[in-house]
Parts: sequence; C-alpha cells; structure tokens
Amino acid sequence: MMPTLDYQRRRGQLEDYFDRTAVDAWKRLTSDAPVSGIRATVRAGRDRMRAVLLSALPRDLRGWRILDAGCGTGALSIELARRGAYVTAIDLSPNLIGIARERTPADLEGGRVDFEVGDMLSATAGDFDHIVAMDSLIHYPANEMLRVLEAFSSASRRSIHFTFAPRTPALTLMHAVGRLFPRSDRAPAIEPVSEARLSKLIAASFDLGPWRAGSSERVVSGFYLSHAMELVRR
Repeated sequence: MMPTLDYQRRRGQLEDYFDRTAVDAWKRLTSDAPVSGIRATVRAGRDRMRAVLLSALPRDLRGWRILDAGCGTGALSIELARRGAYVTAIDLSPNLIGIARERTPADLEGGRVDFEVGDMLSATAGDFDHIVAMDSLIHYPANEMLRVLEAFSSASRRSIHFTFAPRTPALTLMHAVGRLFPRSDRAPAIEPVSEARLSKLIAASFDLGPWRAGSSERVVSGFYLSHAMELVRR
C-alpha cells in the first residue's frame, strides 16, 4: 500500500505528539505511577482492551510470528512474547520504543520481541501469523483504516485484531469535553467510525474477501471508549 497524503499528514501529527508533546504523559499512563482521575479511567480501559486482544489468542504461541502495529510502550508485545511468540513491535515514536526496550524483561519465557521505530505499513512486507493493532488506527477515517487493513491482510496468515473508536453519543460528548483542555494537552483528533459502515467497507473489499469477521467487543471505561474487531482468514 502506498500511503496517501492524508495518511502521511496524520502520521506526522501522531509522530510529533507521541514523540515530543506527550511522551512523559504516556510513560506515566502506561506505568503504575499515580495519574489523574480521567487518566486512571483511560489506563483501566487500556488494560481491559489489552486483555480482550490477548483472550482471542491461544495461551501457547510458540512458533507464531506476530506483528504489533503501533506498539507504544510495549505492554502487549511483552505479554505476547511471554506466551512464546516471536513479536515484531513497531511504533512511530523513538521515545516510546526506547521506553518499551527499557521495560522488556531479560527472560521472556521462550518468546522474543524486537522493537522497531517506523511506520506500521513498513512491516507489512513481512510474513506473520497474526497482526494486532491496539488503538493505532483510531486517528484515521474509515477509508484510510480500510486501506491499512487491506495491507495487513497480505501479511497475515491467520488473523488480524484491531480497534477503532466507535461513533456513539458518548464519544461525541467526550470530544466536546476534550476541547476544553489546553491545546498543548490535546492528542491528535480521534476519528469516530460507524461500526455498520466499517463492516460494509470490509465486506465490499476485494482484498479482504478471503477473510471473515471473528470476535467483536467494546470496552468503555470513563474517558476510554474503543471497539475491538477480529478478522480471520477463511
């Protein structure tokens, strides 16, 4: 997949935010350090979503090659490696990748994780059993999300599990409240996507024709709202 200008523009915004503006905040959010009440709900939601994504996979992942697209500080990648997987974990932010490497335990119980700085699409030339993208597509509109999923489909032998921000009244309210925060504290805009429209786009995609819908689950925790959707090769 050749990145579109819209994809490249948003990617630049995300890289700037996560690598410069918010790296310290994300380091705290993804640790056990005390955080504000709002961020505590986001932390709890992310913990639950990570559990959802892990629950869809076998406990024994020995022999599996997995791409963690948009791995952030690496919590999901490390859990996958502890199950025996060989994980390629990629993120735009060198600072977040640095934190992930620092947090990786010496003993991964037989698994392995390689943290790389780069665009998640640059890894789709690889060959994986499973691709996971936790909250790394939520900043892209449905048409761009579809293009990424089509790229993922050419690189995964078994399954793809990704999350998106569902278009709901609650999320609309969260966005309105979020605009009250100082501009310097705001993350790049999340793109709410209709679950029905996304499902129709996936069903109509030629590249995703060999795939069927798998598990689907929504996680709501205060200011965290995200929906996990699984695609499984037929």
